[in-house]
Amino acid sequence: MTDRIHGSGNGHDLELAPFDFTPKTRVIYGQGTLAQLGRRVRELGGSRVLVVTDPGLEAAGHPTRALASLAEANLQAFVFDGVEENPTTEHVERGLAVASEHRIDFLVAIGGGSAMDCAKGINFLFTNGGRMQDYVGIGKAFKTMLPSLSVPTTAGTGSEAQSFALVADPRTHAKMACGDPKAAFRAAILDPEVTVSQPPRVTALTAIDAISHSIESFVCTRRNAVSRMYAAAAWRLLNRNIETVLRNPADLGARGAMQIGAHFAGAAIENSMLGACHACANPLTAHYGLTHGLAIGILLPHTIRFNAPVAAEDYALLLGNGAAEAIAGDSLAERVQALLGAAGLPTTLSACGIPRNILPDLADEAITQWTAGFNPRPVNRADLLRIYEMAT
Repeated sequence: MTDRIHGSGNGHDLELAPFDFTPKTRVIYGQGTLAQLGRRVRELGGSRVLVVTDPGLEAAGHPTRALASLAEANLQAFVFDGVEENPTTEHVERGLAVASEHRIDFLVAIGGGSAMDCAKGINFLFTNGGRMQDYVGIGKAFKTMLPSLSVPTTAGTGSEAQSFALVADPRTHAKMACGDPKAAFRAAILDPEVTVSQPPRVTALTAIDAISHSIESFVCTRRNAVSRMYAAAAWRLLNRNIETVLRNPADLGARGAMQIGAHFAGAAIENSMLGACHACANPLTAHYGLTHGLAIGILLPHTIRFNAPVAAEDYALLLGNGAAEAIAGDSLAERVQALLGAAGLPTTLSACGIPRNILPDLADEAITQWTAGFNPRPVNRADLLRIYEMAT
């Protein structure tokens, strides 16, 4: 028998569902903590380090500072800076070639979710061989993987808290989720100073992505006491600080709160799952080039409204202050739309040039996305098409 703490709005007491919680990543938070990188890598046994990053960060100086810290710790460092947004197996294989050439024994990812996903992908192939397609699913790496450390430069994906690599197949454009506890970063350095260099649009888009993680993981069917704790804390930190960061990008206190919020949201995903919003967003990103955070932001209010009949009580809990269940879905959806407006982002698919006649094709692919299976309100293709139509 499951004890009831509070209702879930759909008759299921999932907050006390069984779970297996083992924190895998040490978190080192604080302004200026990037300077500790070399010491932390040495503590974890690294000596020949591959730094995985993207060329856009060079202007901000983050890779240079990281390399200086590694050199100060007398570590050999090699750089793969060929990561691009939404990495494919081709990016992973190019990084693997650099890792193999230099016989590395440690990985450092510096950047957003793309750099972290690529580093995890390199780790899979360097240690276990094969192709990324061999690791789709959970727990398919049978050999020990290299220790790794992440330095997120955005407050968005929370990938530093997750054991999954999201890597696209360049032929089909489908995102493959390759998960294994051995792929988790041993440590993450959360330094709010490295997020200041983000352009305002990137700050907004990554923040919206993190907010979606907190909301979807809070209500998904795989939620549990641990994931809900992380998701609720993430929502509070992100919701209270996103507008401050947009108004004053140099506010390191708010930046830090956003970074911790994104990390907590990532931890919530690691211990639960997502839902229909992400299922609908992935085809837009894969086939039509819509930035992931923008696709998420446009779709999220409509996904919330779709789920409200079964998730209203949970939405009211997130809103707090005695929010009424009867209007909680609309209130939360309006809050997300207001954040899009505050960031100057479009709020409809049509404003992004997505025509209505491709929506059925998008729904065909969205229903195949595995996150759709964890939505609190069961979905079929017609339901996902309806969400697209609402967002248009």
